[in-house]
Amino acid sequence: MFTTTKSYARLGVAAAVAALSASLIPAAFSQQGAPVVRIDGSSTVYPVTEVAAEQFQKAQGGKIRVTVGISGTGGGFKKFCRGETDISNASRPILAKEMEECKKNNIQYIELPVAYDALTVVVNPQNTWAKSLTVAELKKVWEPDSKINNWNQIRSGFPNLPLKLFGAGADSGTFDYFTEAINGKAKASRKDYTASEDDNVLVQGVSRERGALGYFGYAYYAENKNKLKPVAIDNGKGPVMPSEKTVLDGTYQPLSRPIFIYVNANSAKRPEVRQFVSYYLSNGPAIVKKSRYVPLPSSAYKAILARFNKNQVGTAFGGKEAIGLKIDDLLKRGLQ
Repeated sequence: MFTTTKSYARLGVAAAVAALSASLIPAAFSQQGAPVVRIDGSSTVYPVTEVAAEQFQKAQGGKIRVTVGISGTGGGFKKFCRGETDISNASRPILAKEMEECKKNNIQYIELPVAYDALTVVVNPQNTWAKSLTVAELKKVWEPDSKINNWNQIRSGFPNLPLKLFGAGADSGTFDYFTEAINGKAKASRKDYTASEDDNVLVQGVSRERGALGYFGYAYYAENKNKLKPVAIDNGKGPVMPSEKTVLDGTYQPLSRPIFIYVNANSAKRPEVRQFVSYYLSNGPAIVKKSRYVPLPSSAYKAILARFNKNQVGTAFGGKEAIGLKIDDLLKRGLQ
């Protein structure tokens, strides 16, 4: 299943469910018709992989099918480590417990960074007061047991208006990253907010509530600029807006992060999977730009493709999240 490039950010719950269902087509289908590459996982990475899948299928003239589901990074790894998918989209590195689950099922994987995201904090367009927020203010709002429920509790001068929160669900890599970057511990978060692994649900929620505050991947903001306003993040050196420039120069911290695909090493032996991943990485900069994320340097995609071609299994992250990792640091760590 795939959609047109411009349509991914308008996908609703029904479409996400349809995409998820498509990702579960059994491998036997490849014996009845076109071979299938099965992908699931992060809704943040979905736009990138969706563009790659659409373009690849067109280039192949329909001879290979690529299905892309959305169940969140954690949900995607559950399927991946059970051997149900060929590729897992991930907005964070694989965690130790997921590594153990894959090991238990004899699933080896090739870790491939594909782009950078500026995880974006957004408000409703009618919000004229919250042009920036500090990391400390975000922590005050999102930490476990937070009782902040009005904008005037966040900062003196903010209006007396109920605060409506929208954020990633517990199976989302964005949830893991945001909570660790802001609250200091992954999954440590207040629970009284509208949560979803589908960023489109969050976009719609923030766009309809004047007092809304939410967060998700940059591509979903970029495709919905008429419905949302980004908030500059102050990490102690002044407010910085999310953008390609601030990701590349390392100033958008701590919410810049690499995003990945993980390829089942056994699946990588199949021609259709090798062809798709090779196409994805060979056209990396153009695919990533089209999906509204920040491409890695062109030379990096060549090195990442070489890693794939060598079947270099394992992770460069040791089962832990990497907060505040700049692009140069990623390349030094992951591509040696």
